[in-house]
Amino acid sequence: MDRGKRPGRSLAARNNQIYMDLKDIVREHALPFLPAKSLFRFTTVCRDWRLQISSPFFAHNQSLSCRSTSGLFLQTPGGSPSLLPIGANFCGVPDPFLRFLPEPVDIRSSSNGLLCCQGHGADKAYYICNPVTQQWKKLPKSNANHGSDPAVVLLFDPSLLNFVVEYKIICAFPSTDFDEATEFEIYSSKEGSWEIAGEICFGARRVIPKSGVHVNGVVYWMTTGSILAFDLTKERSQLLQDYVARGILGAFSGKLCKANVSGNSIILYVLANAHSNTMQMGSNTRMWSEKQQIVLDSKIVGDVARDYSVLHVDGDIMVVHSRERVYSYDFKSRATKAMSNVSDIYNMRCLPYVNNLVSL
Repeated sequence: MDRGKRPGRSLAARNNQIYMDLKDIVREHALPFLPAKSLFRFTTVCRDWRLQISSPFFAHNQSLSCRSTSGLFLQTPGGSPSLLPIGANFCGVPDPFLRFLPEPVDIRSSSNGLLCCQGHGADKAYYICNPVTQQWKKLPKSNANHGSDPAVVLLFDPSLLNFVVEYKIICAFPSTDFDEATEFEIYSSKEGSWEIAGEICFGARRVIPKSGVHVNGVVYWMTTGSILAFDLTKERSQLLQDYVARGILGAFSGKLCKANVSGNSIILYVLANAHSNTMQMGSNTRMWSEKQQIVLDSKIVGDVARDYSVLHVDGDIMVVHSRERVYSYDFKSRATKAMSNVSDIYNMRCLPYVNNLVSL
């Protein structure tokens, strides 16, 4: 009779092997997709996890895998930055005020975990930093005068095969030689220097500094009456027609989008054809197409029709401000969530932040 006997060694070995396999699967295929805040907490699980999470290879892999927006950095001119997590468990940095930098700064742009900041000092120095690791780098002085509120956009796209972090910064600034013209200066981390592009965009009115976004290597800014586009690969600019002056630029389904408030809903327009002005007369091709019409859950936001201000929109979420309250809308689940109280958004920069371990 086998009744009452303890499990044999073979069964115990199989169970132990299943446990080891599951642990390896979690470590190799789940951990890289978690935000940095969770990973720092998991370093206390065991020695193997601590060594894994602390390795440069893991940091590189996590910066490739963790790409979803996990919070917003809020910045008022001359004030201290603050971090607004989209979910309490998905975002956190040791010092959201960025006091690890050598001087007080304004955050000008963000991209996949990196922030581009500008110091308050007389030289208006630019800094690149990761607020999770508190690593930072001071950039050389630019060649052109970018103004007191520069229209700066940071572009950083983690590469699978390149362990060296490479990024670019582009600034659109008013031309000193031509009226109603905009010039561009580009910083390349690979070259370690600034260079003024040969391209000049004529007819571009005042560029709105905090409106800049980048989609597939093209940078877009809102201007008074149009949208200014600059292709970094070709170093060519273009003015796009903007029939609706209000709204905010973002990225959706890998394309430029614009969110406009209409009554109690928010309409998302996607750039369908940037060259529609070159089409033949009578063509049905349009520059913008309506992608979605979003209505936030009234049980959560209440009766706030016509009182929305869209702060951020990307392929995952949209963040909306209304009556001193911030809400998030998930495009996949269509869920509306209340985030936090924010009273004053006038002149405020709202910068998407990805909580990752990218190393400078």
